[in-house]
This record gives sequence, C-alpha cells and structure tokens, in this order.
Amino acid sequence: MGAVPSTPRWSSARPQDTAEYLIATFVGEKSFPVSSDFWQKLLELPLNLQWPPHRVRQACELFVRNNYDTRHLAKILIHLAWCLQESLSTPGEPSVVYGKALNALYISSIFLKYLIENAKTERIEELYLSLDESEAMPADVTQGQTIEDFLMNSVLRFIGSIDVSPNTYVLHLELLNFMLIAMSTQLLSGPSPGLKDVNPFIDAAMAQERSLVMLVVRRLLLNYITRPPLNNARYSLFPEESQPGGVLQKVGSAAANIVLLPFNYLVSSSGEGSRSPLADSSLHVLLILIHYRKCIVGDEFIVDKSDDTTASDTNLKQNSCFSENPFCKALENATDVEFDRLDTEANLPNGPVLRLPFASLFDTLGMCLADEAAVLLLYSLLQGNSDFLEYVLVRTDLDTLLMPVLEALYNAPKRSSNQIYMLLIILLMLSQDSSFNASIHKLILLSVPWYKERLLHQTSLGSLMVIILIRTVQYNLSKLRDVYLHTTCLATLANMAPHVHRLSSYASQRLVSLFDMLSRKYNKLAELRDNNGHLVKEENGLADDTSTEMHIYTDFLRLVLEILNAILTYALPRNPEVVYAIMHRQEVFQPFKTHPRFNELLENIYTVLDFFNSRMDAQSVDGELSVEKVLQVIIVNCRSWRGEGMKMFTQLRFTYEQESRPEEFFIPYVWQLVLSRGALSFNHEVINLFLADPPEDRQSNYAMALDNDVNGESERAVFLDA
Repeated sequence: MGAVPSTPRWSSARPQDTAEYLIATFVGEKSFPVSSDFWQKLLELPLNLQWPPHRVRQACELFVRNNYDTRHLAKILIHLAWCLQESLSTPGEPSVVYGKALNALYISSIFLKYLIENAKTERIEELYLSLDESEAMPADVTQGQTIEDFLMNSVLRFIGSIDVSPNTYVLHLELLNFMLIAMSTQLLSGPSPGLKDVNPFIDAAMAQERSLVMLVVRRLLLNYITRPPLNNARYSLFPEESQPGGVLQKVGSAAANIVLLPFNYLVSSSGEGSRSPLADSSLHVLLILIHYRKCIVGDEFIVDKSDDTTASDTNLKQNSCFSENPFCKALENATDVEFDRLDTEANLPNGPVLRLPFASLFDTLGMCLADEAAVLLLYSLLQGNSDFLEYVLVRTDLDTLLMPVLEALYNAPKRSSNQIYMLLIILLMLSQDSSFNASIHKLILLSVPWYKERLLHQTSLGSLMVIILIRTVQYNLSKLRDVYLHTTCLATLANMAPHVHRLSSYASQRLVSLFDMLSRKYNKLAELRDNNGHLVKEENGLADDTSTEMHIYTDFLRLVLEILNAILTYALPRNPEVVYAIMHRQEVFQPFKTHPRFNELLENIYTVLDFFNSRMDAQSVDGELSVEKVLQVIIVNCRSWRGEGMKMFTQLRFTYEQESRPEEFFIPYVWQLVLSRGALSFNHEVINLFLADPPEDRQSNYAMALDNDVNGESERAVFLDA
C-alpha cells in the first residue's frame, strides 16, 4: 500500500493523496472508535481514486487480516446507516450527506464482497458484524438490535421512503447494488435451505416491520415500471463553490467515475448496458427477496430409524419448515390501485395491503418479457397473487402479454431451458380459465411478422398459440427430449380444446401432424423393441428403457387424441378446418384403430369421418371435388351436425401446482439470472448454491403428477419438482 505518513497533512496534501492515506488507514492495523472524527474525514473526502485490480486485492487482503481487531466493517456500516438516516431527515436538494452515503456504500461494498467471497468458515465469521467488547454500541442502536438489523432498516427505509429523482438516482442504484452484495451470502449455501445457512443481511431484511416491507416492494416495482434512465441522473457531492477539482457533476454511462476503486471489480463489464440499470437492479433485488426461505426446522430435529434411505430423505424434506417471508406475502396480497381502498381493506383481517398500478405493471411486463427475469416476475405474480391473475384474465388486450411469450417460445433455441419452462407454465396457468380460452380466439391478429415459416394473416391469437405450442413440442422432440415439457404443452392444448373457435387451417393441420409425428416416433420404438427382443435377457436395461419410452409416447398419443376428441365433441360446428384436416390425413389414424389404449377415442374420430365422408361421396358423383368445394361441403354439414353416435368423455382439465419445495429450484435460478445479467460478479469456484458455470442447455428438474377425479372432473395437476 506504500508508506503511510505518521501525521496526515490535511491542508497541503492533494485530495488523491489524502484519499490514499485514508484508505490505507482504514484497512490498516489501527482501530478507530465509531465516534472518531476519522470516519467523517474518510466519508466527506471526494474518493475519486482509480486503482488497478491488483491494488484492490492487496487492500482487501490487508483488511481481512485486520478486521477482527479493528471491526472497521461493522463501524463503516453503522456510519452508512447514520448517513441514510440523515438523508431521510433532510430530503430535497442533494447535500454533503449524500456524498458521505455514497462513499460509505462504495467502500463497504468492495470489502464486504471480498469477505463473503473469501470466507473460510461456514458461518462467515470473518465479517465480525459487532463491535469489540471494549466499545459500547451507539445509543441509537436499540438493545438486542444487531448492526445488520440497524443497517438494513436504514437501507430499506431510504429505498421505500425517498422518491427516485435525478438527484437521488445514483444513491438508490448503489443501495440496490449494495443489497445484491450483502445478500450474496446465499451463494455460499447449498441449494436446499438449512439451519446452518448464514445470511445475516437478508435475514435482517426479513425481520423488518410489515409497513416498511410494503413500501420497499412498492418502490422496487415502481422503479421497474417507470424505468428511469441513468442518463438523467445528476449528483453533486459538494456545494459548487467548495468542490475539489474533478468531482463528478453528472453521472454518465455508469457510476464508475465516482467510485473509489474500479467499478468493474464489483460488476461484470460484459454485455450491453441497460437503458435503466435502476429498473434491472430493482427487479433482481425483488426476486431475491420474494423467493428467499429461512429454514427454522431442519434435519437436526428429525430422527428416523428407518432403513429405507429414500423414505428417510423424503421425511426430512417434508418436515423442514420455513419462516414466513414478508416480502413474498406483500406481493401475494397486493391489490390493484384502482380498487376501492376501503372495500379492499375491510375484507382483510391483517389491515392495509400493498396497492399497485396493475395496468402499468401489465404493460411493462408486456414490453420486457424478452428478459428472463421479467418472465420470472410474471410467473411469481400469476402463481402467487390471485388478484393479479384475475386482472390479467379480464384484460381485452391479452396480445400485449401473450405475443412476447409466444415469440420467446418461437425462438426457443435462443432461450434457456428454464425460461422455456417458465413461459410454458405461464400459458398453462392462464389456460386453466375457460374465459381466457374463449377470448383468445376472438382476438384477430393482422399479421405475425416474427413467424418466418409461413405468412400468418388474420390469424386468431388462439390459433397462433396452438401453432407455437405444437412447434415447441416438435423442437423438444428433436433437441431437448424432455418428457415434462411435452406434458406441459399438451396439457395447455387440452385445456384450450373444448373452447376452440374457428381454428385456422394451418393450426388444424399442425394439430393432426402432431399426432402423425408422435406416432412415427412410437412406431420406431416398437420396431426397436421387436428387433431387440432376442437380447432382452442379455441387455435387460435396453429393453426396459425402450418399454418405458414406448409407454410415455403411448400417453402422449392418447392425450393428442383426447384433444382432438374434445374439439370434435364440444366445438365441431365452429371448427370446419379441424374436420378438413382430419379428413385430409385420416390414414394416420388407421394403424391405431385396434390399439387397446386408443380404440374408444378413435371410435369418435371415425364417427365424424363416416358422417362427413358420406356427405362428401354424395357430392362427388361427377368427379373429384376441389379443396374449396370440400371445405364448403364441410361447412354446410357442420351446421347439421348433431353429434349422434359420439361417446362422451369427461372433459380434461389440467392445473399447475408448485411442488412442496420450490425454493430448491427458485433460489438458485434467481441467482443464476442475477449473475448472468452482470448485475454482480462472483467467484464461481466458491459458489455452492448451483453448479459453477452451468452449461446453457442444462435442464431444470420438473415433474408432473396426475390427480384424477377432483370435484367430479378429471383434473390433472402439473407441478414443479425442485
């Protein structure tokens, strides 16, 4: 670090030299009480040093060695809390206290991040978030309150109470970046939350009062909705007449010019800059907060004498318990700001609730669904907040939300498997509502410019959804080969089937082609099974695998037949194109006519074929009919169709349910998103939350469960298995 003068020469030293001295003192051996004027000098001085990474590391290493004795991390965090409290008491024009808060943020962020990344113990004791026994806690830190509680209360109160403006933008942004660093202790824990996990800052956030939590969730979502751009931010650390040379007046593409140490030491420099880093950081912090789970009952409290290891592990998971997450609850209970406040709160036993502008949130999500984090937010809202789900379902402009979802699925090869799952589950959740299934067929799209295989003009949103879901199955069959992705797509189509209205010719053709595609795969497996029959004894594993896959494809084929049956049973008069497509490709059904799993379903299809074939024969006495004439005959006879001879099957209804331990998927997933977006760089070698540098095509674990005969209907539950 270089020589440190015994006595600083405040009056004659240049600001850069003085800053160098102060930082050397901060990381050094001497401990300064929290009441020392050293802290004011450190935080009031313009810290505009630009150090190379190796000097940053040297400073951090020295700080780690001395922090146990100096407790300087705890002390600078106390001063950060004080600066934020002072900012709250003097809102309005920027003042010196804003600069002090920023300096405290920059310094504490760098050293806190290094301590977390290089923790040597499970409990991250190197943080030493307490004062030495010889030093009393400040009077405004209440008895029993930890330093992290004191700090997070101030951080969250500033975020929730101070409006974002050009003057406060940078401080808001850096507070969110600080929160990402403080909450990154989660990266050191395993994917399943346990009692031994140490997350002091995020636990402190969870302990805040309900009213403050609601303010924070509201502010984070408003930041995401309004998306204030960074180039409008301005910040003056000192009054103009007393500014030392070089103090930044206006923040440009990043806050790096104002930071003490290189900004890219904290965050990744890869990727294009966001037009609104505040919106992105707000979303990342919100997702981490709402998906956090703190284990309060775990493996240590459960004794299982069973010899069955699998059963024992299952019992351990089932008996784990988590404390309530107030941020998750606030989001789940949020209501639309347009609703009458008195009526809303009168029906809630727990008092006031978070009120959000659902219309603006809906529109913002529609614009941002190309971003994977936005998809996760939409999923979280639809899955957890029944009011928001209901709001989405009654919107007449569903294309605002569905078009970007369908476009993202169309570009599946460019998306992560997790994102594909989230998008499909969103469609499945929406398809559970019959009014949604009806309304999407009434909304006509003039064109679909991003669909390249075919010109789609005057296509209904419902027809496009059928096309994209079938295309996703086709992509999965050739690339991912994930059975659960197939099931989710087919479950959504099954929910839609009874409500199909004027399905387009192309969508109808694709639906029949889907059966043909799956049947060819089934036939190949049957041939493989027959050819390898003589090897069963020698290679029993191969035979078992083939048999299992055949069973899976048998289920898929039956489900497609059930989809076709639902359309023909409940919506045939409204779908002449579906009848035409079945008649045009009727030969694909013939090989399965006597199959024990399919014969009763195919009886209905052949009842329809016999009815329309006989009408067609009556019209074709003079020769073959043109395509237009065939379709015209079908349309005319659809009007006289009465469904005679059709066997009625119970209407299918698939529902989505989260698995009992969704945190094992969502906590790692959120942090993977944060790191992949460059919101925070972190040493992958020390990450235990997920596999370091996971391949892009690594699939998440999903499972489907079938639960029949619920409330008199054949209801099937599709749920997430972490």
